[in-house]
Amino acid sequence: MKTGLASIAAVVMALMTSTAIAQTKDTLTIDLPNDAATLDPHLQWNTDSYTVYRNIFDNLLTRDTSGKIVPQIATEWTYDNDTTITFKIRDDVTFQDGTKLTAEDVAFSIGRIIDPALKSPQLSQFDQIATAEAVDATTVKVTTKSAYPALLAQLVKLSIVPKAYVEKVGDQEFNLNPMGSGPYKLVEWQKGIATNLEAYDDYWRGQPPFEKVVFRAVPDVSTRIADLKTGKADLVRDVPPDQASTIESDSNTKLLSGETERVGYLYINAEAGPTKDLRVRQAIAYAIDKQGLVDALLEGYGKAVDIVGAEPIFGYTEEVEGYPYDPAKAAELVKEAGAEGATVEFLTSPSYPRALVEAIQQMVNEVGLNVTISSSDQATFLKRRQGDAENAGGMAFGAWSCACQDADGIIFPLFRSGSIWAKYKNEKYDALVDEARTILDEEKRKELYKQAYEILREDVPGLGLYQVYALYGAAKNLQWEPSANEAMFVMDMSWQQ
Repeated sequence: MKTGLASIAAVVMALMTSTAIAQTKDTLTIDLPNDAATLDPHLQWNTDSYTVYRNIFDNLLTRDTSGKIVPQIATEWTYDNDTTITFKIRDDVTFQDGTKLTAEDVAFSIGRIIDPALKSPQLSQFDQIATAEAVDATTVKVTTKSAYPALLAQLVKLSIVPKAYVEKVGDQEFNLNPMGSGPYKLVEWQKGIATNLEAYDDYWRGQPPFEKVVFRAVPDVSTRIADLKTGKADLVRDVPPDQASTIESDSNTKLLSGETERVGYLYINAEAGPTKDLRVRQAIAYAIDKQGLVDALLEGYGKAVDIVGAEPIFGYTEEVEGYPYDPAKAAELVKEAGAEGATVEFLTSPSYPRALVEAIQQMVNEVGLNVTISSSDQATFLKRRQGDAENAGGMAFGAWSCACQDADGIIFPLFRSGSIWAKYKNEKYDALVDEARTILDEEKRKELYKQAYEILREDVPGLGLYQVYALYGAAKNLQWEPSANEAMFVMDMSWQQ
């Protein structure tokens, strides 16, 4: 009798195991550091949000694995003149409710994101567009305010939304229940917990590789890695460099990495608090040992930079000197400014490496300031960081990527006065970056950006720290190659056969 019970138990266990394997094959589970802040692709542009909604929507253009701009919803494009470009649109794409995607939806999507009433954090990256007009069902004409060299690079990240659906439900409901033409459609958004997607069977590129995709918010990095090792997750983002070896040494997991256009930087508030004093901002720059951060905390998965930019970016220059690590000079400047012991609030969230934030805190504290860390969820962090200078903290760590590989998408939104990100104003700087986005001469643009970077170096409204190398942990049998723009497009993933 005992033998019979044991046999039955063995059969039940075998069935449970095979069922778990089947579920794993049907469902891809991805652990992210945070929940998406929004699912409306025309609102927040933070990594966790983009990672999720990128799979619900298609973009007008995209990049291939080499970084070249290639068609997605647009099939081809031609410049009519320096300020007008005509796009031809695919005629075989449907939204997830079965309605056809047309040029009207493309024109509406562009018009929506450049409408100041939407208050999109991405507005500064599209505001050179004056109009978008549907000429016919498959033709869209886009006109810019002036020649705009970064237009195609910016349109790489323009998601196409359904005009009729958005107008029917309104912006607020659309964010909660988004619908696109991408490979996966929303099933449920459990805020703060998980976002559940299922395959859109009529996707124009073919059947999506997984029946279901679950994006889980797992702020604790040790939990994310444990989930990966135990099979609860198939892919995890933001692996700390000091955990890379534990993933590489596990027989069931592998480490995926790649150099990116993203730059780790320190925002410094130039309009409020102790950091309003230039000497305090310069002191912070002298206080930080960037190479030390790369060596000690990134373990080779990063490269120190002297500006807020990285090598894959047009406009990047090595001719602008960075601040050397000089704590004595930093302490002297703090004393000169009468800021000894002054409290500087340092904003952060679980999206950013805690050890790195604490190392920066310690370095700045050692030169006479009193840095206090304020950590919140990513949505709250973004709200404060994008808000009024008085409530935006004295410092904040950031890891910025525009997915456009152009300085226009980096230092323009971060530091141009009037941007929601900028807590800084310099009219000469504004004039330089304004001109750089209105001319097609590449050499002239590079010279303008060099001059702009020199001003940023002197004024220190932000400090470039390092080029980010993205690190992911993946199940051994997951096939996927990370890209420089960090687009976790599930359509490009598959199980190894």
